[in-house]
Amino acid sequence: MHNYLDFEKPIAELEGKIEELRHLSGSGEVNIADEVSKLQTKVDKLLSQTYSKLTPWQKTQVARHHDRPHAVDYIAAWIEDFTPLAGDRAYADDQAIVGGMGRFRGRTVMIIGTEKGADTDARVNHNFGMARPEGYRKAQRLMDMADRFKLPVVTLIDTPGAYPGVDAEARGQAEAIARSIETCLNLKVPLVSVIIGEGGSGGAIALATANTVLMLEHAIYSVISPEGCASILWRSGDNAQDAAAALKLTAQDLLELGVIDTVVAEPMGGAHREPDQIIAGLADAVDAALAGLLNEDGGVLKARRRDKYLAMGKTGLA
Repeated sequence: MHNYLDFEKPIAELEGKIEELRHLSGSGEVNIADEVSKLQTKVDKLLSQTYSKLTPWQKTQVARHHDRPHAVDYIAAWIEDFTPLAGDRAYADDQAIVGGMGRFRGRTVMIIGTEKGADTDARVNHNFGMARPEGYRKAQRLMDMADRFKLPVVTLIDTPGAYPGVDAEARGQAEAIARSIETCLNLKVPLVSVIIGEGGSGGAIALATANTVLMLEHAIYSVISPEGCASILWRSGDNAQDAAAALKLTAQDLLELGVIDTVVAEPMGGAHREPDQIIAGLADAVDAALAGLLNEDGGVLKARRRDKYLAMGKTGLA
């Protein structure tokens, strides 16, 4: 049973009819295979039409869909002999950021991800993917370890942003994010980042200042959430759709702007419809990105990464 988004109601109605017909067919009283086939064709066509012209706000909804694969799902499917590593060795172990070492297609890597959680209990445990300073310091520790042992780093980003609580600010949230960005920039090993859902603000860039940034087709990546932007500009969350359009937060916009390097296609209807398919497809994309970096000298990797992000701030104005 799918969890349908608001704009998917026509699709939900058709798939509901298919389920009803299959239920009747299971009773043995009637053969409705032809009718089911016709309805399925309509569903496929409607999915294709709907997802080929999603608005930025609709893409935001898809990026936040609860059934999209999470960082822990990718790690479980991709990494053999995964050894989780916990704690920042200073304060605590932040559950919003998960990471560790293991073998990805035969090569040892360090993999780090922001994790939202798949159900209510898990979301609370992982603080809805919003890391505190100790989370970013854990990420720094893991990246430094990878650099020491010459292991490529892969990061998976799905966060609304860093946790904005008083306790996080008291423990140096801004400094922790800045240090995490600095750590990314100083690595002399390949760093590949993937925006798998939401890439929110500094909480995302702290782990995504990479040599190569991949982004799923219906993910989003922005300096602020549409709701946050609307509350500042219009003093109301009612303008979130306008904010989403203005922020240029879609993968297609960001590729055009040069903020990301590659858009990875999702299954028709989004990653939440065919999680196994996107997990396998994204593994191929990450493997290809790593392959293009592994033979580079560490100093070259570091210099190119730094130049890449410095160039984003150049406007061409005197």
